[in-house]
Amino acid sequence: IRRLEEAVVNRIAAGEVVQRPASAVKELVENSIDAGATSVSVVVKDGGLKLIQVSDNGHGIRYEDLPILCERHTTSKLSTYEDLQTIKTMGFRGEALASMTYVGHVTVTTITEGQLHGYRVSYRDGVMEHEPRPCAAVRGTQIMVENLFYNMVARRKTLQNSNDDYPKIVDLISRFAIHNINVSFSCRKHGASRADVHTVSTLDAIRTVYGISVSRDLIEITVSDDNPAQPIFKMNGFISNANYVSKKTTMILFINDRLVECTALKRAIEVVYSATLPKASKPFIYMSIQLPSEHVDVNIHPTKREVSLLNQENIVETIQNSIESKLMSSNTTRTFQTQITNSLSAGYLSVKRESQINPPLSGTKSQKIPVNKMVRTDSRDPFGRLHAYLQDGVVLQHEKKTDLASVRNAVRLRRNPKEAADLSSVHELLNDIDSTVHSGLLDIVRNCTYIGLADDVFALLQHNTHLYLMNVVNVSKELMYQQVIRRFAHFNAIQLSDPAPLPELLMMALKEEDLESVDSEHDDLREKIAEMNTELLKEKAEMLDDYFCVHIDQEGNLIRLPVILDQHTPDMDHVPEFLLSLGNDVDWDNEKECFQTISASLANFYALHPPILPNPAGKGIQFYKKDVDEELLAEAETAWAQREWTIQHVLFPSMRLFLKPPNVMATNGTFVQVASLEKLYKIFERC
Repeated sequence: IRRLEEAVVNRIAAGEVVQRPASAVKELVENSIDAGATSVSVVVKDGGLKLIQVSDNGHGIRYEDLPILCERHTTSKLSTYEDLQTIKTMGFRGEALASMTYVGHVTVTTITEGQLHGYRVSYRDGVMEHEPRPCAAVRGTQIMVENLFYNMVARRKTLQNSNDDYPKIVDLISRFAIHNINVSFSCRKHGASRADVHTVSTLDAIRTVYGISVSRDLIEITVSDDNPAQPIFKMNGFISNANYVSKKTTMILFINDRLVECTALKRAIEVVYSATLPKASKPFIYMSIQLPSEHVDVNIHPTKREVSLLNQENIVETIQNSIESKLMSSNTTRTFQTQITNSLSAGYLSVKRESQINPPLSGTKSQKIPVNKMVRTDSRDPFGRLHAYLQDGVVLQHEKKTDLASVRNAVRLRRNPKEAADLSSVHELLNDIDSTVHSGLLDIVRNCTYIGLADDVFALLQHNTHLYLMNVVNVSKELMYQQVIRRFAHFNAIQLSDPAPLPELLMMALKEEDLESVDSEHDDLREKIAEMNTELLKEKAEMLDDYFCVHIDQEGNLIRLPVILDQHTPDMDHVPEFLLSLGNDVDWDNEKECFQTISASLANFYALHPPILPNPAGKGIQFYKKDVDEELLAEAETAWAQREWTIQHVLFPSMRLFLKPPNVMATNGTFVQVASLEKLYKIFERC
């Protein structure tokens, strides 16, 4: 082991602190802000490799401080380690200027208030090359870094393309400009007459740097903790609304006025937006978070790019919830560059007037849509659903919920692991699903719009100019089957509140199968069948649990069931029928047939069958009029309303994402076209 020379140590450290020209600019600009500057000017040549010049009008550097200005670990920001707990300045280590002198040629020109002239001095390897020389100067400090990385050949070669680093510097200055509204920033290339960044206020900065299309789609947000008397945490900023469209996330984050990054916060915000923005579009976020200095550890990253926060999880969750609430309330002003709904003349006129104020961004002329092809484009518009034309009925709390939860659920489902266990039979079943897909129905399923329930079994959906009846039971059964195969051995679990004894459930199912036979002889036979099936399922319990998350304990009790679709729980009235199907209908000898029949039994169990109680909203009301039972009526209303909510908010989003309709659905009455707008238009045109 050898002790490295000090020059080698310093150069290694410099390469870590000043990773690229943008790193040097960041350190110099932060020093200018710490110096109380109200104007900061940055000039760059060849992406910062030839020249970086940062000028400010701060309080300047004292003549007595110039000899140690560029020595390592010399700073005016703190004196003891405990000062880090209350640090409010950007810099504190005293490494930045020293590092620049080890990898470049640094010249400092400065003047403090009250002096008749300034001083200029050059530095190399942390020390002055000559005594400070008097010179003419304007208020503040100007630092020039020339020939950056002149002695680091490999680093300089990787940064030769100035087109890569100058945009990073512009982006950096833009971020500072957006946050520091009391400081005027400018950034330009050497020799250019016009600055690429020149800002005054936050919104002006966003408008100038990122364009008017960004600034007009921003909404202001303010968040604080739950203690209004003495709030510890405050956040304010601007976030993009649901109209904003971009392919990458732009996040500008300042914590205690320090430009930093926070991966956890960024991911949490992207989760909220992924459920709101269309086509995987990314958000624009500017945030300024204020916390007590003692709650922020600023000394965890070489370039101070990251900080550590006390109670970070709580802060992230608070911000995430606030953004979600803000986006939900802002959705009422969402704009679509598509054909508008003309259900109400007043709404039509107001949207038309708005479209005149905000014309489409594209320069091409929009093509006029023929009236016989005009269809609704917003699936969440209540005027396109059957409820808008029916009398007010039972309003369930589910109807008051936002679509955000169901869309977020669909996003979560999309991220489920697709890999199945390494079993050839499972891959064969997946191939069977893919090989029998009906392309026409697939297009309908992917691009349809939910309208409402036509009756207890069929739902109405719209695709382009056609109206279809869809058999909810058949579709939900097929969807559940395909999801069981896809999620094979990767299920979450539904824990039953109480263990369900298999013998009793099987007896219930057998009695329901043969209601006419009530004598004791048939009861003995049923008990034997129930006992045999119980033993069979206990014998197969390990396989059922591993592959399908159907957990049966050694005492013959059903403990857990799988989650096939999030937010959907099967109707527990059908548990006996499901267990009997596992015992009677599964081919346990052939692996592929076994998996297929178990999946089919689960699919039938989880399918959205009509509830057992008659529908009180239809002809079933006669059943309740005979002998009115308020509790029974309330239970029926809740069950049917719950089913309708599940069809709209769980089944349809999941169907659009995952269902691959087989060819048989085109001929067995699962999908039936009932109307065509073009044909209807011809009929009404004659009237």
